[in-house]
Amino acid sequence: MSLALYGHPFSSYTQKVLIALYENGTPFEFRCIGPDTPQHATEWLRRWPLHKFPLLVDDARDVAETSIIVEYLQLAHPGPVRLLPADPMAALDVRFLDRFFDLHVMNWIQHAVNGALSGDPAKRKEGLALAVEKLELAYAWLEGQLAGRTWAAGADFTLADCAAAPSLFYADWTHRISEAFPQLRAYRARLLARPSFARAVEEARPFRPLFPLGAPDRD
Repeated sequence: MSLALYGHPFSSYTQKVLIALYENGTPFEFRCIGPDTPQHATEWLRRWPLHKFPLLVDDARDVAETSIIVEYLQLAHPGPVRLLPADPMAALDVRFLDRFFDLHVMNWIQHAVNGALSGDPAKRKEGLALAVEKLELAYAWLEGQLAGRTWAAGADFTLADCAAAPSLFYADWTHRISEAFPQLRAYRARLLARPSFARAVEEARPFRPLFPLGAPDRD
């Protein structure tokens, strides 16, 4: 087995895959994409010219898109933690929640980040305002969804939680999860305490000054 992951520690989507790898103690080589490792960027773009990371390389096979990568790991390199349930209907629920966190939480964080990166004060303000509106809707839905649950889909840690952890981590930086959502706040705290995500957070800590909306002094 020869697994390699191209990505960056501060990238939410890289963290999503790192959580899955750390949950099962799966051996892999991390190939960080940055100014100090141009050889990694060259090879990454040769394999996946769409300029998106992370990318998992398993010998001769390249696997892109985070949800697909996590499912691939379960199929090709299974471990003690099953991140997709065996029951098809339960797996469908997990996949839905995975998509919810990517599409209805992380996408709006990225929208606000892009506005800030534009350097245009008006675009920054507009991007953040729309993100706040959409994140409030997502928070309210999640507050009801999480009632009585330890993890996103129930009692077991799954792909949905791999997606939720970095999404809610950066969402709270973008638009603070208020006391009006105690279930969601408690869930985010449980994710931060999970060893796999705690490790990813620590590995990304040196890069916090890169967050264009300003990284708060917490977490």
